[in-house]
Amino acid sequence: MAYQAGGQRPVPRPVPDTSDVQGYLEDYAGLLEAVSFPSLVVDHCWDVVLTNSAFRSLFGGVGPYPTAMPGDNFLRFVLFHPDAPTVLGEHEASWCLPMLAHFARTVESHGPDHGLQAIRRDIAQDPIMEAAYRHGLPHWIRSVGESAVEQDGAVRPLLHPDPRWGATDCRIVAETSRTLEELGCTRLTFVLRDTRRTPSRDRRTRRTASHLRVVPVAD
Repeated sequence: MAYQAGGQRPVPRPVPDTSDVQGYLEDYAGLLEAVSFPSLVVDHCWDVVLTNSAFRSLFGGVGPYPTAMPGDNFLRFVLFHPDAPTVLGEHEASWCLPMLAHFARTVESHGPDHGLQAIRRDIAQDPIMEAAYRHGLPHWIRSVGESAVEQDGAVRPLLHPDPRWGATDCRIVAETSRTLEELGCTRLTFVLRDTRRTPSRDRRTRRTASHLRVVPVAD
């Protein structure tokens, strides 16, 4: 996976600045804070609108990175941040590929969009990630099935910094209320599962490789 992609991250798309919307989001932030599991609200570009303290605790140990912090844009974090594998278990197969495939579908459905195209340009800056995007993803989807692209209900491994959780799994629950839908936003909650797994290998090592090993690349 490539981490040099980027430059300056585009400014997140603001939500409509009306008193009703701002009041709703303030109250929704209170709702998120009452949830014990990591939860965030993102727009269709994965720009982060809201997070709760459980989400911030989960990713609190990642280092600074100019274009891909988890509280700014979660897709960029998954794809580009070198510390992402220290929190996201089985990073490439369980997180990168499904989210890259979901992004590809979003690009197709939304058409021209400044935020999406900015991420697409960053992917194109790395030849191997670009090859994976163009050629590897169709092969991967055929291998694992169309359902692997869906967010809601997906079970993915996490490496939680809290030793009470440690190496565990989370089920992603995607929800959108009428108001969030009108804003183009979705709420994602990582429902932690008490698996108490012992990693068979040290998966907390900071990644330095710049490729997707699990995706065959066309010649």
